[in-house]
Formats: sequence, structure tokens, C-alpha cells
Amino acid sequence: MIKASMSSGKATLFRQDLQSGVTYRIPALLYISPDTLLAFAEKRSSPRDVDAEYLVLRRGRKTGTSVEWGPREPLTSAVLPGHRTMNPCPVYEQHVSEQWQIWTGQNAARLCYVWSGDAGQTWSSLTDLTEQVIGEDLKDWATFSVGPGHGIQLSSGRLLIPAYTYHITARCCHLPLPWGTQPRSLVFYSDDGGQRWHKGELIEGMKTVECQVAEVACQACDPVLYCNARTPCRCRGSVVSFMLTMGLLEADGVEEPDAPAPETTCLLNVGNTPSAIHRSTVLWLLYSHPTGKCKRVDLVIQTWPCARRRQHRSCLAACLSAG
Repeated sequence: MIKASMSSGKATLFRQDLQSGVTYRIPALLYISPDTLLAFAEKRSSPRDVDAEYLVLRRGRKTGTSVEWGPREPLTSAVLPGHRTMNPCPVYEQHVSEQWQIWTGQNAARLCYVWSGDAGQTWSSLTDLTEQVIGEDLKDWATFSVGPGHGIQLSSGRLLIPAYTYHITARCCHLPLPWGTQPRSLVFYSDDGGQRWHKGELIEGMKTVECQVAEVACQACDPVLYCNARTPCRCRGSVVSFMLTMGLLEADGVEEPDAPAPETTCLLNVGNTPSAIHRSTVLWLLYSHPTGKCKRVDLVIQTWPCARRRQHRSCLAACLSAG
């Protein structure tokens, strides 16, 4: 570890070894962020071009008025067998933010999955589902994401993954209008154990983003799908779907103005397995969220009785237990 003062700006990062003849040539410096720099060079067995071997790297971290440089690292992954690795020319691609995608309509997100058959001990390679599942609709999605939180398996066996997208609804000269790009929640679903996935319809009626879903059922009624979503207006949005065989959130979303409105939530059915759902007379739907007004602190878990407010949700209300 060496340290260079910002005032002098001098530090020897790659020094020739006079005894062995090892030489470092063709330096390149890459600025990553206000506190991170990367320095590259060729490692050669002699000063001659024909003796170039591979690239080396040193990482710089700004601390106060100095830059601390880490040890020299060989970039052996940047080697083509039978060839010399020379002339480093690094470039930094700036992170594409969600807001940038919304304003430009240039989606940079991909829908992918990995799976494990041994309780997480090993995992499959990554599979990109974007074109297969979203397809042509991707041109009207400025960006999208899943969850956050967890997916569920319905009593029918269907797998559901909650998600949301920023849907482009208005354009001018083929360019998206930011005010016409609206957030909408949806679900991705699979009926064959995750082999093939499909997308449900977008929730209409209100702006919804990050969401969670749960199946609610009892012996007195058919199961329904309940979705609770974050909205930009600092309240929660909810949707009840009675078309559980489709697994889609086809109903319009409605605001729950007196519901807790944290940024992060989780819905969980106690005993949420296909057999437990139909054995239970009452299914508890647990709703966890932070209660801090300014920070994500003070997590609580409570039952969620909000669906009693609307007559068309009487089925759901009968299945919820007030806490």
C-alpha cells in the first residue's frame, strides 16, 4: 500500500526491477468516481515490445487529501493464449439509472432467473427471459423490475413473481414524453415449475410500483389474489383479483389512504402451502413494514384488514383476521 498526496500528486505505481529486467510500460489511468481510480500498465520481461506479457492493475482510493494505492494485481483474465496483451485503453461506462431510463425510454433492464434444486447449495447458470416473456411490449417499457421481496406459489401450483414497469403511454416524434410514462404493477407467472414464464396485464386505475402479492382463501369462499403496492403519492395501492385460475391482477387498483405507506413492505400468508390454504378456516395475512417516518427503521408485523372497506371485497374480508 502506498499513499500519494493530492498536493504533490506524485506516486510511483509501476517500478522497473533492475535485477530481473521486469519493466512496466504504456500506463493508463481511469477515473471511476470521486474516490476511485484504476491504473493499468503492461508487464514486460524486458523493455522491448516483443517481451510484453500481460496487463497489471492498481486500485486507488481517495482518503481525505491523499490517494491510497493497493497492491499490483495481474489481469490474467485479459490474456489470449499465444498472443501478447498490450496497450491498455480502459473506458468507464456510467451507470444507467432508473430515472435516466424513464426520461429517455431506453430500457436497460433484463428479466433473468437462476434456480436451485438442493436448497440453495448449488445454482444453475443464468437464463435471460426478456425477449421470451416481454417480447414486443419491451419497446413500451422504459424500465422494469421485480419485487422486491418474494414470489409465491398458488394453491393451483402456479408460480407468481410480483413486478412493476414504467409504461410509455405518450410519444412525440417517436420520443417518449416523461409525463406520459406511468408506473404500473403486474405479475409474471409460470404453470410448469418455472420452465416457461408469461406476463400478466398491467394494473390500471392508479400509479403503482414495488409490490407484493398473496393468496387469500378459506373454506367459505374461493381463493383470491391480493396485491399491495407502493405508489408515488405516499399511500398504498391494493388490487383484488377473483380470476385466480388466470393468476392475473385484472382489477383496477384503488388507493388505501389510511394504510401505512412505507417504501418497503412484505406480505406473507401463514401456512402458505396448497394443502394448508384449504385446511384453514381463517388464513392470517401478515403485513410487515417499517414504521419510521423518515428512515426505514422500527419494523412491525401486523394483520391486514384494509380490504373490508369495499363491498366488492367481502370475500377477502371474510378471510382476513383483524389484529
